[in-house]
Order: sequence, then structure tokens, then C-alpha cells
Amino acid sequence: MDFFTLPLLTLTGIFSVLAGFLAGLLGIGGGVILVPLFLWLFHIAGMPEHLIVHTAFGTSLCVIVPTAISSALGHRLHGNVVWHQVFYLAGGAALGALFGSSLAALLPGAILHKAFGCMEILVGLKLLFYHPYLPPEHQVPPRKSSLLMVGSTGGLFSAFFGVGGGVISVPLMLIVLRLPIHLAVGNSSAVIVISALAGTLSYMFHGMHEAAGIPFSIGYVNLLVAAVVAPLTIVSARLGVRLATSISQDKMIRVFAVLLILLGLKLTF
Repeated sequence: MDFFTLPLLTLTGIFSVLAGFLAGLLGIGGGVILVPLFLWLFHIAGMPEHLIVHTAFGTSLCVIVPTAISSALGHRLHGNVVWHQVFYLAGGAALGALFGSSLAALLPGAILHKAFGCMEILVGLKLLFYHPYLPPEHQVPPRKSSLLMVGSTGGLFSAFFGVGGGVISVPLMLIVLRLPIHLAVGNSSAVIVISALAGTLSYMFHGMHEAAGIPFSIGYVNLLVAAVVAPLTIVSARLGVRLATSISQDKMIRVFAVLLILLGLKLTF
């Protein structure tokens, strides 16, 4: 497998920066960009077809860990991370991520490929057209059970699809926990660290025998690709955090939603 041709490196760099920027701006983790990138990259590089989807998911989660750390630290500097809430959210996320990654490892890559495409279409349509009435922000701290439920749901979604899970966690924090948007995004970035780490370790474990002959890989995680992509996403995530308070997020979300729909259509059909 050859990851070092100039066109591959150039496109990988561009999409890595975009994924990191969106992770910082919207608190989503970046996997909705990274997974399609890795599906394409591993196919072009000649990875066996039956390993491509699972390795794309596992490698995406591996990159998301340092990206989410960068994003969470940035939001923390702005006072947008409530650590005692993150503790319970992260506990639920870790359990959900272990279950989600184990379930994904049992399914054929072709099914996961189409499921991921459908997920991107639905998320894109939701971001583009669905603007629910949000209840007023809660002045009372959320209950521990609610925090665990929201965390586990986001963690399961995150690991099953190889994404950060913020596209589920942030809306749940707004609607169920009734947190302010800046706290929802900040808390989501911190929780993604735990869910992505748990999912990464699980993909490594489940792919230990299947992907034994793939260079630079531990299970379903390709460390070489992760090492190339992660520095770019870490830097661009900080840029996204800085712009989060000064850029029109409505316009960014619309552009992002259209991109997701196009990617989803390509992956599904």
C-alpha cells in the first residue's frame, strides 16, 4: 500500500484541515469528513476490500482523540466545559462506545458502508431543514441519570460509525439537558475524547487477527495514516474554536449540511 503519492497527500491534507476546523467550530469530532476520506484513501492505496470500512472507522476514531483534546482545551479556555457534567457524560460514552464498536465489528463492511452513507444524508437533512423549538436553558444542573443516558447514546453512535458523535450529543444536550449552546459544544468536545478512545481500543482489539498483515496497523487502526492526519486536525481544530464565537454558524452549518448530503449520496449509491 502506498500512501505517499503527491495527489494523495495533498487531498488528505486538505480534508484533514477541514475535518479539524469543523470539529472545533461545531463540536462534532470531524469523523463525518474523515471516514469518507479514509474509505477513498484505503481503496486507492490497495487495502483489501473486506478491511477498508472497519479500518476507516477505527482510524477515524484514533485521529479524533487528539483532535477532540485540542478542541476541548480550547473550549475550556473560554469557560465552556463543565467538568463534573463531563465526568458522567464520559462514563456513559465509554460504555456506549464499547458496545457500538463491538456491534460494528460483527457486521460486513458493505452494510456499514451504506449505513454510514444513509447516516450522513439524514444528518445533513436534519442540519439543513430541522430547526426545532429549543426549551429554555435549565438553571438546575442536569440529573446524573440524564447525563449518563446522553453520554451513552452519543458514545454508541460515535463508535458504530467511526465519528465523534457530536452530531447526536450536542442536540441531546440542548433538548434533553437544556444546556446553553456554548456549554453543549464544549462538553461534547470533552466527551468525544473518551468515546473516541474507547472506540479506538475496541477496533484495535476486534481487528487484531483480521488485519494482522496490514503494514503500520494495529487491528482496524492504521497508525501511519493517523500520524499524518492528526497534527493537521489538531491545529485546525483550534482555529475552529477561535472562530466559533465570531463567525455566522448558521451559514457554516448550511454549507456543512449540503456537503454531508453529497458525501452520503456518493457513499450510498
